[in-house]
Amino acid sequence: MSFHRNAKLGLAGRYALVCAIEGGMSLKMAAAAFSVAPATAHRWWHRWRDATEEARASLSCLLDRSSRPHRSPRQLAPELAEAICACRRQTGWGPRLVAGATGFAHSTVWKVLKRAGISRPARPTREPANRYEWPCPGDLLHMDTSEYVRFQRPGHRVTGDRRSQDRHHRDGLDIVHAIVDDRSRLAYAEIHDNQQAVTVVGFLERALAFYASHGITAKRLMTDNGWQYARSRDLRRLLERQQIRHLKTKPYRPRTNGKVERFHQTMAREWAYGLVYRSHRDRAAALPHWLNHYNTRRPHSSLGGLPPISRIHNVRGQDI
Repeated sequence: MSFHRNAKLGLAGRYALVCAIEGGMSLKMAAAAFSVAPATAHRWWHRWRDATEEARASLSCLLDRSSRPHRSPRQLAPELAEAICACRRQTGWGPRLVAGATGFAHSTVWKVLKRAGISRPARPTREPANRYEWPCPGDLLHMDTSEYVRFQRPGHRVTGDRRSQDRHHRDGLDIVHAIVDDRSRLAYAEIHDNQQAVTVVGFLERALAFYASHGITAKRLMTDNGWQYARSRDLRRLLERQQIRHLKTKPYRPRTNGKVERFHQTMAREWAYGLVYRSHRDRAAALPHWLNHYNTRRPHSSLGGLPPISRIHNVRGQDI
């Protein structure tokens, strides 16, 4: 329930006012008692007096009325307003283009579309979140890459001078290959200069050794449909040798591999762009330290504020 922003009386105050008048108090005395103008007391008393028994029982007669006029003689005729709405529905154009097509002023078209509730296109229906988490560490590993431009000196984000930025990426790119465990969020990452299948296979071998050192045996690996993942014979042989099932995301569905995508966002915000580096070499040297912090000390919201190591430190039963 909303009241006028300058109203001195709420619903209870208005009801008490009309009850006082009904009990024999004059309008002027009631207005002084409730610190309102006599005209205000007169208005609420007459609305109460002229209301039906049903309106009095529900107190609806004491609510604020709309300030919209009963008649709007200058408002556009309904058939003309419908022509504007029909143009909007058929073309999807904005108010300015609809105004040009129909011959009405832009402000008129905007008001008509606003009243009809079609001044903005309807938002597409979002799919419900499909959240899942495998029961044991190693049940599913997520793998993906991200790219970072190499640089020899801090750029405009640090210096504020855009004349010094290199727009041609002459120093190349740092490709960060990363793997995240679905259950524990324990992460492993390396920096390379390419995404070739040979590089991916070597990275995966070292990642599996990293997880094995923590007592985790991988059972499934999820990647996108990149050529280096989906078409590599060496990768397929490695997965067969390790008895790891290869899962691929649906085309144009990065959310399926969302845990590693989210890890790349965190890594970019806290490692790549969270500190000021003198060059890409200093940035690369800082990755192992940040990764260790992420795995062992950084609180993770999906783990109840605990770091990823908290879910795998007792996998081998050493802390019983």
